[in-house]
Amino acid sequence: MMMKRLLLALAMTAVPALAHGFETRATAAWVYDITTRTVLLDKNANTPLPPASMSKLMTLNMLFEALHDGRVTMETTFPVSTKAWQMGGSKMFVEPADRPTVEELIHGIIINSGNDACVVVAEGLAGSEEAFARLMNERAGQLGMTASHFANSSGWPHPEHRMSMHDLGLLATRLITEFPELYKNFALTEFNYKNRVPSNANNRNPLLRLGAGDWTADGLKTGHTQEAGFGLTGSAVSKTDGRRVVFVLTGLQSDADRATESEAIVNYAFRQFVQKTVVRSGQRVGEADVWLGQTERVGLVTQSEVNLLVPASVQDAITADIVYTGPVSAPVAQGQQVAELIIRVPEMPETRVPLLAEAAVANGGFGTRLSTAARVLAERFIAAEPAPAEQPAS
Repeated sequence: MMMKRLLLALAMTAVPALAHGFETRATAAWVYDITTRTVLLDKNANTPLPPASMSKLMTLNMLFEALHDGRVTMETTFPVSTKAWQMGGSKMFVEPADRPTVEELIHGIIINSGNDACVVVAEGLAGSEEAFARLMNERAGQLGMTASHFANSSGWPHPEHRMSMHDLGLLATRLITEFPELYKNFALTEFNYKNRVPSNANNRNPLLRLGAGDWTADGLKTGHTQEAGFGLTGSAVSKTDGRRVVFVLTGLQSDADRATESEAIVNYAFRQFVQKTVVRSGQRVGEADVWLGQTERVGLVTQSEVNLLVPASVQDAITADIVYTGPVSAPVAQGQQVAELIIRVPEMPETRVPLLAEAAVANGGFGTRLSTAARVLAERFIAAEPAPAEQPAS
């Protein structure tokens, strides 16, 4: 194994990290930088907990998928059952004679947090809420949400209805990246279905109206039950560099606590970390020795630009090692992985990036093999030659 040490004031990709000096009052939380695929905070994030209305994001995911594959359109209408009409808690206030459109139901779920709207969607897509919950659980497993189990479509309290903050974060990231046009609905602040919901017409996400100077929030979903406390799955974008973060928190004591804690988490994510470019696209970061090739070395490059999110306090203390088993035997194909770049940032786990051959190296001819053999023999002879005897001091 060969290693070469580099000093970098640059940067690279995706590392999981823990909170750096940030203490949240939430009982569980997860903060994720989508742009660099970096976990910034993990507090009990894999523990299954009652998600309250934040689990409505899974109902929306199922509906978005139905829109995406053409099973429904925004103009498709669904009937309203007695069960949906009689749902308690937050409501869109649909009635049995109504035929709300998919677009109206999306607004009713996101803005009004309508439990009734969720049941309408569940029955419209699967025939019954029970069947829809089974589909939710099946899809959650396919999406890698291993700490989630759904008993209903709305997050209505149930002893078997659970999600982890990590799973909620994965789901939020999916909604943002897979359905960008539909995601825009999460930024809407008001919806009053048939003028029936004057007391519940405003989106409860406290960050949408904050108007922070250096970032903008545009989603996603609040949640509250007595068992779960106050929670929020949110997302915000930095106005400075376009970075996007997703955060999930739960277990807070009040609506006001949820608002202040959410703002603090977003400020922490954007102000305590700096995105740096460690390796530019096409930049040679080093060389690897080649055995019996037409050239003795090959340049090393990354497949694409390498960016890293680093704590602002240590951004100039990045180091990196190039590691490979060598010399690399010819022939070497252009783009072949021949080494690895290991990047270390204080207070963060190390990051590993494949290094590829910058150019092809063909087998050397007879002359190359002859000169290599001669060099190896000479090196072995020098290594085997006894050291001169030590002479006594005169």
